[in-house]
Amino acid sequence: MLKTETPSTAHPDLDLYELPQLISAFVEDQLQAVAAVRAAGPQLAQAVAAALPRIQAGGRLIYAGAGTSGRLGVLDSVELYPTFSWPRERAVALIAGGQEAMFVAVEGAEDDQAQGARDVQGVSIGPQDVLLALAASGGTPYVLGALEAARSAGALTIAFANNADAPATAAAEIGITLDTGPEVISGSTRLKAGSAQKMALNTFSSSLMVKLGKVYGNLMVDLKATNAKLLRRAVALTVRATGADEAQARAVLEQCDFQVKVAVVALRRQIPVEAARQLLDQAQGHVRQALDAG
Repeated sequence: MLKTETPSTAHPDLDLYELPQLISAFVEDQLQAVAAVRAAGPQLAQAVAAALPRIQAGGRLIYAGAGTSGRLGVLDSVELYPTFSWPRERAVALIAGGQEAMFVAVEGAEDDQAQGARDVQGVSIGPQDVLLALAASGGTPYVLGALEAARSAGALTIAFANNADAPATAAAEIGITLDTGPEVISGSTRLKAGSAQKMALNTFSSSLMVKLGKVYGNLMVDLKATNAKLLRRAVALTVRATGADEAQARAVLEQCDFQVKVAVVALRRQIPVEAARQLLDQAQGHVRQALDAG
């Protein structure tokens, strides 16, 4: 039996627990998710290093999963736009059962291997693209079909699974095993298996975005200021990165459509926003290189 399906020996009487003990059981078990992601650190670094040149060449991140794993892929893909101004068309999420499966479980969709392949082929996957295949069990047919189609198209394939020696990680060019073990509620992989997958995806995509120049120091300088909160954040980030006062920061941000990167370079180098944009273009979007340019 798969570890993710095996009943936990730590909590055989879970239904008898008083509430404080019950809450503690769920919370403490999540620590194994952190340990699993930490153990997969070398594989995550390998995955980022392999994905980077393809993404720099114009490739896309394509996520494929079913159920909780599929929804986590959707979540990671959607959040790249407001966080890093990553183009929506370059973060494509595929979930077994289609878009409605994000909100309603579509029974049996995960068992359709041919549909997984068709969905990947339907987004015209190619050699510059990166497929992120997500399956807690590691054997979801939909995900295996997606992997097969992606490899046939020459894309980089990275698989995340919560069981060792899983078919998905074996089928991928880079396999990332997040060994979270049995769940507190047997087989409920929306618990720590899902937590580990979310952490691993956050780590992978955020590390990739840092290497693409979307971060200066530890500041989110390429955010998309799409609401009042993010507009305030853009001003605060510009103030922190430049030492300018709030009025100065806002004035320059208004000249460059609230692009924090441009404002930081313009203020730090005391140049017009168009000149700052040119320096950033020459530095492939890296703020630090644009500031150091001769």
